[in-house]
Amino acid sequence: MNQALLDKIETEQYRKGAGAFGVGDSVRVHTKVVEGDKERIQIFSGVVIGRRGHGLNCTFTVRRISYGEGVERVFPLHSPRIDKVEVERKGSVRRAKLTYLRQRIGKGATLVKEKEGRVPAKTRAAAPAPVPAAETAPAAAAATPK
Repeated sequence: MNQALLDKIETEQYRKGAGAFGVGDSVRVHTKVVEGDKERIQIFSGVVIGRRGHGLNCTFTVRRISYGEGVERVFPLHSPRIDKVEVERKGSVRRAKLTYLRQRIGKGATLVKEKEGRVPAKTRAAAPAPVPAAETAPAAAAATPK
């Protein structure tokens, strides 16, 4: 088949705004579940431990601890069954895959360092400089009568 034709069909299937999260982020995945003739939203929250693939075949793996047992689910990123993906907390990691979380127990299994926001240079320069304690101590001592 013609690759241009396949690419055109694939671009129609892409989700808008998908992939606004990365590995190490704590996310809540809202999935559509069909039970009989009813459809409802089920939430799966956890830490993203990996992403793979590209295009329509892109998937991500979310891990959480449920009743003391580790549970992982693999979600296709562009699936119509996924309603939305909310980022609860941005994580700061230095790995592409966080498979080492599988061996951790307790709070360490879900603990990923939170990403720290940088302070812009403008706000740093606008803030008043702190006054050293040595300069204020003699003035305070002179003001108090003995």
